[in-house]
Amino acid sequence: EDIVSSGSADLVALGREMLHNPHWPIDAAQKLGRRWLGIDVTYLAIDLIQKRLRHTYGEEIAATYSVHGIPADLDGARQLFASNPFDFERWAVSLVDGRPNEKQVGDHGIDGRVMFPTAVDRLGLMLVSVKGGKTVTPTMVRDLVGTVRTERAEMGLFIMLAEPTRGVREAAETAGTFTHDLTGRTFPKVQIITIADLLAGKRPQMPTPVLPYVTAKPRSRNQLSLGV
Repeated sequence: EDIVSSGSADLVALGREMLHNPHWPIDAAQKLGRRWLGIDVTYLAIDLIQKRLRHTYGEEIAATYSVHGIPADLDGARQLFASNPFDFERWAVSLVDGRPNEKQVGDHGIDGRVMFPTAVDRLGLMLVSVKGGKTVTPTMVRDLVGTVRTERAEMGLFIMLAEPTRGVREAAETAGTFTHDLTGRTFPKVQIITIADLLAGKRPQMPTPVLPYVTAKPRSRNQLSLGV
């Protein structure tokens, strides 16, 4: 921070393995109003720093930088699924402010979780299932409905790359509705949303999610950097 703020160097490069918090350089540069470039090989790490930036500096921060190497359209989404289905699932979960599974083994069809407040001191749970294949059957949705009931989750979300059939939508509708105690609003217990919907800016019908990965309160530019 001293080097950047004093203008003693035109470029500062730090290897992430040197740091307890590998995202600290980005946060420090952002706090000081300087240009920055972050590089990572995993989508989980990219998603983590994006969530932390939003939590720390507000939603408007997303308009000040661009992310390269992740899908921006349906063709990109299809290519990601074809090359790495697990990364596709993680990316899809991140689009709804959920926390993807770090391991896709023994997940019982659940690829991520979204948390949201249901009371002053309690969080509700939305289970997320992602399907990138061309064939999606009502049975897959019924499996999610059953898991939502078994785990006593408040809601379930089925994200799919293909367009849903009438049978798929009807399977979700059998789950009924969920009423949010804090607001009194009613939402579908289990709902379908497509990747095309998400890329177009549509979001699930649900209470405002709690961003994953972050526990600290949002802070001003004058406060300490992340992890310090």
